[in-house]
Amino acid sequence: MQDTVTEHVAAPPATVWALVADVTQTHRYSEETFEAEWLDGATGPAVGARFRGHVKRNGRGPTYWTVCRVTASEQDREFGFEVLAGGRSVNNWHYRFDPAGDGTDVTESFRLTPSLGTKLYWAVAGRARGRTNRANMRATLQAIKGIAESDAG
Repeated sequence: MQDTVTEHVAAPPATVWALVADVTQTHRYSEETFEAEWLDGATGPAVGARFRGHVKRNGRGPTYWTVCRVTASEQDREFGFEVLAGGRSVNNWHYRFDPAGDGTDVTESFRLTPSLGTKLYWAVAGRARGRTNRANMRATLQAIKGIAESDAG
């Protein structure tokens, strides 16, 4: 009920972190989230800040809004958030930014929050959703790479 993908980006951690931690820019690189906005007066990433993302599941639908809460926000190092359903965490997404060579190793990961519901979901649809998440993480990191390297260049 979890996976991780890493991509090297020829840009400094500050450039990559700023792109990922600004959820209003998610549409530039996400495979499923085509818009996002901060909630409750938040204007940027801070632990506990909430935002909502407009998601088109699997790039085809259904389309829905999901509320998320920032769980990690350390400038140039990490950014993470949990997806909420009924106020409860159902999925956690995390990005780590590690200086490496000429730039940054960016690691994206997800972990479903253990519950009876997520265990049943994973038992029924996990194999297919796991493949989709992994492919989407690779595509997301490739898009982040293109944008960050262009911005840093």
